[in-house]
Parts: sequence; C-alpha cells; structure tokens
Amino acid sequence: MKNALALLEERGYIEQLTHPKEMEELFSSGKSIPFYVGIDPTADSLHVGHFISLMVASLMQKCGHKPIILVGGGTASIGDPSGKTDMRKMLSREEIDKNVEALKKQISKFVTFEGENAAIIVNNADWLLNLNYIDFMREIGSLFSINRMLAAECYKQRLETGLTFFELGYMLMQSYDFLHLYNTYDCKLQIGGNDQWSNIIGGVELIRKIGKDDSFGLTFKLLTTKEGKKMGKTEKGALWLDANRVSPYEFYQYWRNIEDESVETVLSLLTFLPMDEVKRLSSLKDEKINEAKKVAAFEITKLVHGEEEAKKAEEATNALFGGQGSIENMPSTKIENINISLVDAIVLVGIAPSKGQARTLITQNAVTLNDEKITDCNYMLSDKDFSNGYAIIKKGKKVFHKLEI
Repeated sequence: MKNALALLEERGYIEQLTHPKEMEELFSSGKSIPFYVGIDPTADSLHVGHFISLMVASLMQKCGHKPIILVGGGTASIGDPSGKTDMRKMLSREEIDKNVEALKKQISKFVTFEGENAAIIVNNADWLLNLNYIDFMREIGSLFSINRMLAAECYKQRLETGLTFFELGYMLMQSYDFLHLYNTYDCKLQIGGNDQWSNIIGGVELIRKIGKDDSFGLTFKLLTTKEGKKMGKTEKGALWLDANRVSPYEFYQYWRNIEDESVETVLSLLTFLPMDEVKRLSSLKDEKINEAKKVAAFEITKLVHGEEEAKKAEEATNALFGGQGSIENMPSTKIENINISLVDAIVLVGIAPSKGQARTLITQNAVTLNDEKITDCNYMLSDKDFSNGYAIIKKGKKVFHKLEI
C-alpha cells in the first residue's frame, strides 16, 4: 500500500496536520484508515471549492483507505460561519434532502462505492436532528471552552457583525460528527480545506478529551490565484461541476485561460498526472506554457464531465482559436426571431447580465459579430448575419456564443 501522506505531501496538498509524527506512524502502518470529509448540501451541485477535497479523498482511496463522505443535512440547517460576514440562509429539510441526492451523483465521479475499501455516504441529519438538547450540552457542550472558540478564525471575523448562538453551535455539531463516525465506523481522520482548521481541531480534541488518542486532522490548501483570491469565480458566478449550470465548454475554457503562475498548482492538485509530467509541463516558458494549459483543461474537464465532453470542448476551442476542429460544441442558443438587436442578443445568451452592460461592452469595442467589430449600440441582426445558419458573438478574446436559427 502506497503511503498516502507522502503522496499528498509530494503533490502539495497538505497545509496543516494536528499530530504530524503520530500521523506518519499511522500511515506507515500499512492499515486501511477510515477518514471523512464533510460537504454541506447548500446547493444541488458541487463547485470548484469542493474539488480538492474530493481529489484528496480519491487519492487516499487509491492508496487503500476508506472514504466516508459526510453530507451535512443536519449542519446545513445551521450553516458554517467560516469565511462569512453574514449568517447563511437556513434551508428547509426538503431542500436539503433534494440537494443531498443530487450531490451523490457527482461524488461518485471521484470515489468508488465498490470494493474492499468502498466509500460510503452518510448524512449527519440521521444523528443530529433527534439529539436531546440538555443531554447534548451536558455531555458535549461542557467539554468546549467559549474563550477558545471565540479565538478561532471562523468566529473572530463574525464578532464585529454579530454572531448568533445558533451559529456558535456549528463547531459543536461538526465535532460531534467526528465522534459519531469514530464510534460507528472507527473513523480516525477528518480532512478539509484550511478554512476548516478550527472546526477540525474541535473534533480531534473532543475525541481525545473522552480518553482516546488516535483521532487526527488534516487540512489542505485552498485553490487560489497568485493574488490569494479563491479560484472558481466566473462572470456568471461560481464554477459549478454540474453541466446544466456551467457547460463543459465553459468549464474547459476556465482552465484553459488560467494565469501562467497557477499552472503547476492546478496540474498538481486537480489532475492525476504523474508529478514528473506536472513538473515538465509547468516548466514550459512563454507561449509554450499554453500547451500545459491545454493539458490541464482537458484532464480536469475529463475528470468532471467525462472524456467525450472534454474532447468536444477541445474541438470547439481549436475551431475558434486555431482554425481546426468543430464549432458544433460551442455554447449555443436557438432563436426564432433573428430581427433582434445585438444588445438583446448579448443579454439573451448571457454574455452580459443587462442591456446597460451590453451597451458598455459595445462602446468599449469589446464585441464582434462573425469576426467583425460592432460599435453601434443600435445594431439590428438580420438575414445577412446568419448566412451560414448561425452567427457567432464574441466578447474580447475568450468568450464566444453561437446563435442558431
């Protein structure tokens, strides 16, 4: 069995460990270690923010360890205050259950639910929603120091805007999750993004306070740009893993256009390419670095949407930027009435969210129609623009959309 801890270290995932020496001994023991990662079902799709957790889970499973995917149907009723300046919207049980079912399908692309170390999915609503408040506070709440909790980053930044007692309970609930999984599945390790460090420590310490000494926590790096901003934001919002929210073509384009400085990070953390190949690709200079970006875009899109969709996105990109390939897989919209204004067309296909912003793009010389720059905000589309049965609207150098009749 390959040492998972060494593999994660080699690929650059690990940010912090709770007990480094003990963890090294545990992962060198050759035993299969049950571990868990939590996902709050606040939407019916995963996004890039979940990507690294699932990559880590996948790599650890490949090394022989057992993933427990905890879908937070119970904790989502409260909402994690980490990184938030306002209280999260509370979802109904029906909304949460619906989201949980949708997420299971996406998770299965990263981990397998078959075999000796098959992954399992658990929902903490099953044990949290029926807890007796008095018993819980006596047995669990009494082991937590309010002073220490308020010193945690996830709470400190909320004190200025107002932290509710409701949210204060999130750390207790997540810590109790770890204890429950420890007792039920012999789960030894919780993993999560570095913004979850305080919550993970809470669970590790809770288990150790009741007399156990084999609970551990590991956090991994968040996916950020060179400016330290979280990756995965597009003009339309989050970079979702659901093809109905973000098309495979748009998904491919996002990774094809990452900054040069992010190539090595993206290849290391979001693909299964051998590290020798990652180092070779990320060492390319100047124009050649685009070859590495193409590999990253294809590999990541293949992992999330499948090889067929990745090839379609690649072909559409080659057709637009290299004069080769097919434009059939470019994002497209069918219209019945071709006699509409260019402004309306831009809004219709989602290149701009409003007519005002569409006009601004046109006046800034940022819009072309069939490779011709359009500077007239009153431009009306007509038959001549659809001589091939379609018209291509382009914003800047990287955003394309096909109007079909």
